[in-house]
Amino acid sequence: MAKPEYYYGVHSVETLLELEPERVLTLFTLKGKDDQRLQKILSLAAPYGISVQQASRDRLEKLAGAPFHQGVVAAVRPVPTLSEKDLDDLVAKQPNVFLLALDQVTDPHNLGACIRTAAAMGCDAVIVPRDRAAGLTPTARKIAAGGAEKVKFIQVTNLARTLAHLKETSHIRVIGTMLDEQALPITQCDLTGPVVIIMGAEDTGLRPITQSQCDHKVYIPMSGNLQSLNVSVATGMALYEACRQRQI
Repeated sequence: MAKPEYYYGVHSVETLLELEPERVLTLFTLKGKDDQRLQKILSLAAPYGISVQQASRDRLEKLAGAPFHQGVVAAVRPVPTLSEKDLDDLVAKQPNVFLLALDQVTDPHNLGACIRTAAAMGCDAVIVPRDRAAGLTPTARKIAAGGAEKVKFIQVTNLARTLAHLKETSHIRVIGTMLDEQALPITQCDLTGPVVIIMGAEDTGLRPITQSQCDHKVYIPMSGNLQSLNVSVATGMALYEACRQRQI
């Protein structure tokens, strides 16, 4: 059997039990902890006969790989990594697909925050390169606060090639966010219909090879002299505008 993954944090574990309880092998809870949030988690686990073990704070920290476990860690049966084929299947089933792509975002905290926002704004999937980018680590899942269980996370070998494929086979428009002379304010760009919005790493932005696949370039208008935002904050603003347009 494959080595289990460890999810930690109240929101992450609670959402997993609500959506995919069959994946949970064992719950580890902080010895002596007995609050309302933990009781809800235990009540969700009870119908499935999931083993519950009390553990010390040190053991929970070792399982989670971080000290911010909020007193609960779940040993979880891993699922296969989603890839280009899964993306094709998703697009075929969802004609009005709404995608977020992250170009070499390497901080798992930023990744988790982007996934959380993507889930809240109704994205169908988050696409990242397989190399030189953060993966769906326990830390990213914790920061996503349950979002990782609500939106598909797809890793691709070559992001630019994947974008070209989406454009050619499914007529999906590619919207790149960047400071560029040709870029429009994001509020002036049509973000309805099948689209993928691409966000770059905050230090380097979108790579030239990724920019070459963009049908439209947009920027987030800002007051004052500040010209850049944390990628997760910028992602939230861009996805909110897309969500606003798509609900009109």
